[in-house]
Amino acid sequence: MYNMEDPSTMRIRSGLLLLLLALLSLSLFNVSAQAGLPDLGGRTIKVATENAYIPFGFINQETGEAEGWNYDAIGEICERLNCVPEYITTSWDGMLVAIGNGQFDVAADGITITEERKEIVDFSDGYISVEQVILVRSDESRFTDGASLAADTSLRLGSQAGTTNFDTSVELVGQDRVQVYDTFGIVVQALIAGDVDAVIIDNVAGQGYVGENADVLKIIGAPISSDELGFAFTKGSDLVEPFNAALASMRADGTLVRINGKWFPPIVPDLGGRTVTVAVENAYIPFNFINPDSGEAEGWDYDAMAEICERLNCVPEYIVTSWDGMLVAVSNGEFDVAADGITITEERDQTVDFSVGYIRVDQVLLVRIDESRFAGVSEFVADTNLRIGSQVGTTNYNTAVELVGEERIQSYDTFGLAVQALIAGDVDAVVIDNVAGQGYVGENADRVTIIETSLQSDLLGFAFPNGSELRGAFDAALISMMNDGTLDEINAKWFPSS
Repeated sequence: MYNMEDPSTMRIRSGLLLLLLALLSLSLFNVSAQAGLPDLGGRTIKVATENAYIPFGFINQETGEAEGWNYDAIGEICERLNCVPEYITTSWDGMLVAIGNGQFDVAADGITITEERKEIVDFSDGYISVEQVILVRSDESRFTDGASLAADTSLRLGSQAGTTNFDTSVELVGQDRVQVYDTFGIVVQALIAGDVDAVIIDNVAGQGYVGENADVLKIIGAPISSDELGFAFTKGSDLVEPFNAALASMRADGTLVRINGKWFPPIVPDLGGRTVTVAVENAYIPFNFINPDSGEAEGWDYDAMAEICERLNCVPEYIVTSWDGMLVAVSNGEFDVAADGITITEERDQTVDFSVGYIRVDQVLLVRIDESRFAGVSEFVADTNLRIGSQVGTTNYNTAVELVGEERIQSYDTFGLAVQALIAGDVDAVVIDNVAGQGYVGENADRVTIIETSLQSDLLGFAFPNGSELRGAFDAALISMMNDGTLDEINAKWFPSS
């Protein structure tokens, strides 16, 4: 994912990435500033970066161009806020002092948020949580963790001064046992040469070094500490709140997951052929349904689940159950996972755990193709004679209630029944996710259509019992599918107009 050929360019200040799992967004906004976010009016933002901290910011050895997490994230933030980033390369040494003095607007360099640093700069909200681990030579047998490393006073650590890794090293063994180097690339070379005995390092970068030197390096023990990284600003900067708002929107729509997954791809585990019980409804086009021509079950859920289990080495066992009670059954451990186009909500998150989101959907009105009494949502709401059909217990049902009140809603056991009621004239519209609505339009193109006005935007995910170890595995598989384009291919197959 990033060039590790020149490890001397690496300087790592903190550890294992815990991806901020939000949800996948299928589209980004291409406007001056995203609706609901501050508009900076095309303002130029001076961004300090080191370009020596893989994978946050570095020079690609093949192209000679600067790239990394910082560039993708700042680019997306300025797209949303209507600003223009001007990247200025500067050394880590003195960067925060320069920010504190107002020489730059923001520092983007994988900076750990600490109370001491807050005295001279303001920080954005954290965008990644990281852990620090111990990197050693592959033949190391004198110690196995931080405690045994600290206990042997003959052992020395290597680190770069001014980093949180250096601070952690000093806390663990004392400053007299820490050898300081200019960059972490040089530190690792010193470790390989035997000049130091261990390096406390970011786990992602550590894994990168192990990948490049699998015969001479390994990571041992449990993580040493956990920290948050953020952007640094001049004290009192008017950019802090806009950046926080942009980051929050990127978490909410899944863009941050995409960027994190690109630069910090998780390890996809091997489930050893394990059978995974999957709850499906087989009544929610195009996620899962029975093909009337073949009599076989198919849909997005089946294709996505098959790909996930191919990557994880598991066997999906599909069990058909009704939507009513599905999440309760999952929370009780009756199924390993529910795959049914499920909207992630805070209320549901109290009873089940959700995967990283795999698609963002809009709720829309599905109507008969010859409808002439109303042309938009406001006209529908105004006519109290009109009724909505929806499936009870869904976020679509809740949206319908908010739109027209419960007395104007007819509930049905499945969306298939609600759509048939619409076609028959028993109701006048159906509130439905746009992707499912497109599926029903595809099956009934001469009868129904969608009013292209979004009532609400939601994110969908797989549901697991609370604490399920499968969630992390599914997240890793989904992120790998995002990275290599497979998820886009599956989405394009089932949601061709998305």
